[in-house]
Amino acid sequence: MSQFDSGYPEEKMPKNFSEIKKIETSINRHLFSICAVTTILAMVFILLEFFGRGYFPPSRFGTFYIGVLLIYSAHKEMLRWLGEKEVERQGEWFVYAWIGLTVSLYLINFLTKEYFCFTEKGFSLDSLQQASQTTLEVVAIFIFARFSKLTKVLREKKGS
Repeated sequence: MSQFDSGYPEEKMPKNFSEIKKIETSINRHLFSICAVTTILAMVFILLEFFGRGYFPPSRFGTFYIGVLLIYSAHKEMLRWLGEKEVERQGEWFVYAWIGLTVSLYLINFLTKEYFCFTEKGFSLDSLQQASQTTLEVVAIFIFARFSKLTKVLREKKGS
């Protein structure tokens, strides 16, 4: 295999740019599905930790989740920069879901006078801080993606 060999069998090589975009769009749909599943898992872990009051150990899932989200977001932006006009705006739902979850947890925390932030023995729990951190990281990824999109739009306007 040479350094320029793509690894594709000759008959399966993409013939043109349009085929490449089609393949990448398909990959992006799969990445979205993976991201949606990991989002649900991450939220379930946060909820279990918060309402479990120390019964469950910290999941430590946040770093992996943010990595998956970064991969999905970067791939989606790559598609946009390749000229794919039909890039769906599904990623916004991750932002809305995390903000909604975290605001709800803060409201519950406030109304219960921090009942869920301490174990029965009085030890402090960090599930609310973990939810906040994850939410802020998700929003940061979203803002970066929006900045990338606006940069592309501005470059196209300058070029025309």
